[in-house]
Amino acid sequence: MSHDPYPPPHRTPPPYAASPPSPSPQPQPQPHPQPHRQPHLTYPWQPAPAPAPPPPGPAPRRQPQHAPLGHHSDLRVLRPAYRWQRRVATLTALGYFLVFLVLSACAPSVTTARVADGLPAGLLLALAQLPVTLLAIALYEHTARRHVDPLARRIRHQAEVDARREARR
Repeated sequence: MSHDPYPPPHRTPPPYAASPPSPSPQPQPQPHPQPHRQPHLTYPWQPAPAPAPPPPGPAPRRQPQHAPLGHHSDLRVLRPAYRWQRRVATLTALGYFLVFLVLSACAPSVTTARVADGLPAGLLLALAQLPVTLLAIALYEHTARRHVDPLARRIRHQAEVDARREARR
């Protein structure tokens, strides 16, 4: 006969003894509400701790009388003007270089053709890269002076006026 040293985890409960039903259930005692207790003080002459101050509410915010500079309508005009300026100048310089590369790769007969005594057209096109780059720089400066700088001056002036207006307050 072998004895299992580990009893099974779930045992069936023993059958309930037949007991007569109680005539009325006993009422359960209700817990009494605990009165608010003062914290225990080490010394009786210590003052009671002050109640925590209520958390501060949000400070009232003063609304500006005009839109801040970051949302100024001129900035929305200045960004595309500056973007257009960069694109035109960049595409001028890179466009010419791309044309030079395509001619060199796809039409080598054009770049190897002789223009003058021993001077190939490819060399002239490569040397023309410098004036085209200078033209792109001049175009960049021209569009800056004509379109972007007046907008920037107007925004700068408006910022100075706004700063003076804020300083008076």
